[in-house]
Amino acid sequence: GMAWQIPLLTLRRTRFLLMSATLGDMRPICDDLERRTGLGVSLVQAVQRPVPLAFEYREDPLHETLQDLFKHRRAPVYVVNFTQKACAELAQSLTSLDFCTSEEKKAIADDLKGERFDSPYGKDVARYIRHGMGLHHAGLLPRYRLLVERLAQAGRLKLIIGTDTLGVGINVPIRTVLFTRLCKYDGRKTSILSVRDFKQIAGRAGRKGFDDQGYVICQAPEHVIENKRALAKVGDDKARRRKLVLKKAPEFGYAHWDESTFERLITSDSEALQSQFDVDHGMLVNLLQRGEPGKRGGYGLLIELINASHEHAGRKRRLRREAKAIFQQLRDAKVIELARRPGGRGQTVTVAPELQHDFSLYHSLSLFLVYAVGRLDPEADDFPTQTLSLAEAILEDPQAILRRQQDKLRSEAYQQLKAEGVEYDERQDILEKITWPMPDADAIFEVFDEYARARPWVKVSHLRPKSVARDMFSRYCTFNQYVKDLGLERVEGVLLRHLSQTYKVLVQNVPAPLKTDGLVDLISYLRQVLQRADSSLVRTWEALAAGEPVVDDDAPLTPPQALDITKDSRSFQARVRAELDLLVQALSRFDYEEAEGAIRQDPEDPWDARRLRDALADYYAEYDRVVFDTAARRHALTRLEATGPRQWRVTRTLVDPEGDGFWFIEGAIDLTDQLVPEGPMVAVLRIER
Repeated sequence: GMAWQIPLLTLRRTRFLLMSATLGDMRPICDDLERRTGLGVSLVQAVQRPVPLAFEYREDPLHETLQDLFKHRRAPVYVVNFTQKACAELAQSLTSLDFCTSEEKKAIADDLKGERFDSPYGKDVARYIRHGMGLHHAGLLPRYRLLVERLAQAGRLKLIIGTDTLGVGINVPIRTVLFTRLCKYDGRKTSILSVRDFKQIAGRAGRKGFDDQGYVICQAPEHVIENKRALAKVGDDKARRRKLVLKKAPEFGYAHWDESTFERLITSDSEALQSQFDVDHGMLVNLLQRGEPGKRGGYGLLIELINASHEHAGRKRRLRREAKAIFQQLRDAKVIELARRPGGRGQTVTVAPELQHDFSLYHSLSLFLVYAVGRLDPEADDFPTQTLSLAEAILEDPQAILRRQQDKLRSEAYQQLKAEGVEYDERQDILEKITWPMPDADAIFEVFDEYARARPWVKVSHLRPKSVARDMFSRYCTFNQYVKDLGLERVEGVLLRHLSQTYKVLVQNVPAPLKTDGLVDLISYLRQVLQRADSSLVRTWEALAAGEPVVDDDAPLTPPQALDITKDSRSFQARVRAELDLLVQALSRFDYEEAEGAIRQDPEDPWDARRLRDALADYYAEYDRVVFDTAARRHALTRLEATGPRQWRVTRTLVDPEGDGFWFIEGAIDLTDQLVPEGPMVAVLRIER
């Protein structure tokens, strides 16, 4: 991949130390390094692990295997599944086992003090952890995954149930790795694990400094285990054996494995590495922004990288053609500019100066986004949501969310059609045509066709209109609201990741001149939703965007001066409004726990759920509800007044059904010691008439 190849190709005066247990045949890369650097390369290979592994194939039910491992002190155990659903179902089924002492459970409870489990799936995550087992997969919020890793490193967890994400690149002390299966769906088909994947995951067992011996267990297929039990139960009784109906292997999502498959994966060498060099718009923009003079600058350096890559000659020719097409597209979109060199010899290529410094092209369709947003009317009321739809359209589909949207729409349509007496066959035809929401899809495809006519190769990229972030914004949902509404508890991390990607595209890919007040408000809403759900993603990305190193999650992150949120007054005010909007929205739903989390708490004067409820008691003596709609989010309802250096007083008028506007929330913002506050900014001072 690119992360490997670019340093290997460009850092000719660097001494490399390449280390892995699963590299396969490295001779071609060694030869290339010697030729490139002029230095000898030493290849050191060994098959002896510092902590030896013992391998075992089991044909017992999983619960019995685990009980046996606990009995023989082989915990912590990492149970490997390859779907998030399987992880959740297994964790639920194992709550009947008791594998932690009361003292161990108390130690876990002490470690959990101060941790937030306030997302819809948080209660289940907390229940599993208190039981001594942790879940770890991409469907979880990052803060839950980090917590599981931290507790595992402290030796608190006896069992970790996860997908292969834990098996690759995460360093936690594991004594036993237990494979529930040896096949995996790769997006196209279900097949047996590669030797490299197997060894990467199995290699997590037995960590130096923790264990003298590691263990790798493989479960036989479930139907094989059940059939073995059934045959043992009938014994040698031929009549009963003839009547016995054995369970068949699954028809879908399964590739057969047995003990010989397990042995082959143990003894085989890892597959040879394959080059996956590629070029994209972002790479060329980054090279141009480096500002290197001469032929090595920008485009010339990209061609040099292609020629030097580990691809074969035919692939290099295709990459050079792609690079030329990318260069032309960037020029057509006015992202890059050509200018004559002083003296009239040759031309220089630069990134357009009017683009913001952190302008970025994440996706192959990023230029289409720039083109399409530029054709919208910034004065139109729906400009922000149209831009949001374009941003979502260039992102990968979060299938787990889209399927839930489709299921909900079909369920609602089914009830309506049934109530109207529509015949079954007609009803099924109508339901079959219902898909997930795709607002503005026709307009998006129309402008894309126009864009692609001058750029034929771009048609290989897939545009995917959808409405996840837009659906949330149109209803001004909180993260938890949306999760509960669609039943996304087990895939909260998928929703968070999509919202994070959408936020990043809007921040970095929409040119600054096109960021209207309405769009800035929308971006601020997304940021507040992300921060409330899991601030780690926003915090890490903003640090990376500003060139800061990413520190350990437990260490304080000091944002750089470039991230001082008050420097951009418009964005700062939009963020304050978005924060107050989510607070008022929670109050309008009588969700005082959610409202409590939307406030910056003063330890000496906290506003908890009860205090918020009491503060509004007199309001509800006058009115039956707090109105929260589009009109209730008007800018004029929020007033921000500076009271000192980096200090503000903020007032938010509550909208009542009578339109009186007597009640308000008064708060304070104090950023004296912070550039970017962690969590909410507004501390509530009073709620009164």
